[in-house]
Amino acid sequence: MTGSLVALLLGIVLLAWASDQFVIGAARIAVIRRVPPLVIGVVIIGFGTSSPELLVSSLAALADQPEVAVGNIVGSNLANLSLILGIGALILPLAVDSSTVRREAPITVAAMALFAVLVQGGLSVFEGVVLVLAMALALALVMRRQNSDPLGSEAVELAGEGHRLGPEAVRTVVGLAGTIGGAQLLLTGAVDLADRAGISAGFVGVTLVAVGTSLPELVTVIQSARRKESDLIIGNLLGSNLFNALVVGGATGILGPGTLDAPRLTGVASIGAVVLGSTVTVMMISGRRISRAEGAALVVAYAAVVPLLA
Repeated sequence: MTGSLVALLLGIVLLAWASDQFVIGAARIAVIRRVPPLVIGVVIIGFGTSSPELLVSSLAALADQPEVAVGNIVGSNLANLSLILGIGALILPLAVDSSTVRREAPITVAAMALFAVLVQGGLSVFEGVVLVLAMALALALVMRRQNSDPLGSEAVELAGEGHRLGPEAVRTVVGLAGTIGGAQLLLTGAVDLADRAGISAGFVGVTLVAVGTSLPELVTVIQSARRKESDLIIGNLLGSNLFNALVVGGATGILGPGTLDAPRLTGVASIGAVVLGSTVTVMMISGRRISRAEGAALVVAYAAVVPLLA
């Protein structure tokens, strides 16, 4: 059990560091190549921080571990919009000035709802393809009217300017390789730990694995909060959940189709993620901000939901 725990912890540490380097390198390359700022904010940073979820769930699906794959998706979505968003709001009350973020919120909730419906009983290849196609539609809707949006300028500021292409390309490749290695370590340690401790693989996936793969989002949230980039914080988390539900969910169905008998994952966890997403959307639209009190409530909500998944 000690070896499994060490592998899990090493995997989490490597994931947190390597995926952060991957996102920073990719964002800086995009700035150098003059990619539109909003693309950097929505696609490269928002979706790039979900690369650990994609790798871990894909590896789990290929290894015939559907509970870990699905648990990682719904657990990460739960953690992003409760624990991590709540921590961000506690550090910095989050004003929502970006129209892109306000448009992204209901689209992300709809994506999580679609995943929650399709995952009941497991995912087939057809359902995986449906999720991936839904991603293309969602991205087109999110990226409409992209000029002069605060999210884009915040993304460029986080990436920084004045960097050289060569070193950033190396950073990106090393970050991606480290993320792959960290994902494999995390998955191996988590599955073995569940077997040895008699814990369900689904519960490990929705808690330890999910929080581990969500660490890149937490790193970005803390970096953005230090710079008072509140739109980027929320946009990053919404983008990550959108990517998790549609692309990671789609990859899981395509690579590891099959049945899944885990009602706490497909019921409590997936529906809970939709409810939390809807709550955050109401907070954003009603007051165009998430206060410290609301952030504390989100953290408490996460702590209250996790025991129901055991």
